[in-house]
Amino acid sequence: MKSATLPSLRVDPELREAAESVLEEGETLSGFIETSVRETILRRRTRTEFIARGLASRDDAKRTGIYYDADSVHTLLKEKLVTARKTLRKKVRS
Repeated sequence: MKSATLPSLRVDPELREAAESVLEEGETLSGFIETSVRETILRRRTRTEFIARGLASRDDAKRTGIYYDADSVHTLLKEKLVTARKTLRKKVRS
């Protein structure tokens, strides 16, 4: 597959210096920018999917008339978290 380029980006010298100041060993500014773009794309896609699931859930609740109060949901999530942590501890010990 052919590679492509992103548009050139003109920034204030302070922003360039700030970016260069956080580069990890062996990392280039180009690599840092590419990683930043990839992470932003992933974050935005994740946010879009999250909102879509929330809207679908809202529509389903309106359609069925079944709603769950926040306390019940929080309790269920806490229980799942406790179970997941116990499972993870068992795997780590094995």
